[in-house]
Amino acid sequence: MRKEEYIKQLVKEKDIKVSQILNEHWAEFKKTKLHRVPEDMRQSVIEAVEKALGCGDIKKGYTKYKCIECDGGHEVIIGHSCKSRFCNRCGKVYVEKWVNKQVETILDVTHRHTVFTVPEELRKEIYWNRELLKDISDGISGVINYWYEKMGKNREYMPAVITVVHTFGRSLDFNPHVHALVAEGALDKDNKWKTVKYIPYEYLRKAWQKVLMDIVKKKLVPKKPKLKKLINELYKRYPQGFYVHAETKMDGAKRAAQYIGRYLARPAIAEYRIISYDGETVKFWYEDHATGEVIERELQVLEFIGKIIMHIPKKNFKMVRRYGLYRRDLNKLSKKTVELQVYYKGRPKEKVETEKKTWKQRIIESFGKNPLKCPKCGKEMELWEIWNEKSGMIFHIFDELKRLKEVPEEDGKKKEHIRHNSVRRSRGDKTGYVQISLQEMCI
Repeated sequence: MRKEEYIKQLVKEKDIKVSQILNEHWAEFKKTKLHRVPEDMRQSVIEAVEKALGCGDIKKGYTKYKCIECDGGHEVIIGHSCKSRFCNRCGKVYVEKWVNKQVETILDVTHRHTVFTVPEELRKEIYWNRELLKDISDGISGVINYWYEKMGKNREYMPAVITVVHTFGRSLDFNPHVHALVAEGALDKDNKWKTVKYIPYEYLRKAWQKVLMDIVKKKLVPKKPKLKKLINELYKRYPQGFYVHAETKMDGAKRAAQYIGRYLARPAIAEYRIISYDGETVKFWYEDHATGEVIERELQVLEFIGKIIMHIPKKNFKMVRRYGLYRRDLNKLSKKTVELQVYYKGRPKEKVETEKKTWKQRIIESFGKNPLKCPKCGKEMELWEIWNEKSGMIFHIFDELKRLKEVPEEDGKKKEHIRHNSVRRSRGDKTGYVQISLQEMCI
């Protein structure tokens, strides 16, 4: 059955949250299964999971809003989000912010989305040696650079490449691969832009195979000599090189950023794909990449947890890397140089809007209601206080009023506004508060 048909027929009694599964079984997993995680990764995994489990917990941090317009003194307390890429709730916001930031740096030219894959025989080795993922990203940049060097001879072309490491496939198995956003062109030594629309697949596949095999030979063979035999077998098994996908083209900076952003902080499994959870097993579905058919898979709950946490990166590891014209020290100048030449040739400049949405806007878009609207009088509540477990009280309205009262006497209008509001706000202490869960909103 195809994905669209399957989703229409899929009826679930209730939404199943990954946080629920983790809350009920994380302690058991740590006690019995954590040894299956590479030793140098364990602390990073524990921190990421437990940070996500605390997402929205007001004991760790909150923001309070109060209504100052009515006698009810209605309050709303919102637990702070964890802002973790592992968190199913926060990943979407993380990607949105990243995309908006990248639109300002990505060249407004055509890009090609290229995926460099790792054969199944090597995935286990990379799982236990995650530091290779950096070498792999660097190697992919080298593949692109070498092509331009050979093509340009003495022109010293510098391409523009962004790589994003991805470690999971649709079935949740460990499947490391790299998504590369490659500008279709490069700057030469005279700062002249050269458009290149096609890099041959035969070159990409064989060059990528050679680069990856050299990385394994250099980094793993000294520790595991038996891998030398596997390297020779892989050359024979894949005479056309390792698979590379490079068909998708994107025009404009915004589309390129949005496309590559989908792979940045996406959780290993979207919660709508979870069919059932009975406390012991988890059943989910995925679309087979080759056939387009929907496949259902059922895992014992601890195995399911193991599948989703194996994709957590090591702390401070850069999942995104920039090369060539996208290097931070070159990006601003190269962007101006390239776009000046492209627009001079008559290509219309893309209008890019990168609106930064507040958490309130996101809630309104998702649920169709203003989370700060007082249920009694209909007025919007005002920020009252912000507290954080580590920093203590960060903001309180009375402290702010005290600060504003120190405004010089000549600013009479502002002082009158302060006096008026301080009287009105004093009525807000009559009642308790309503806690809003993070499933409804987060900041």
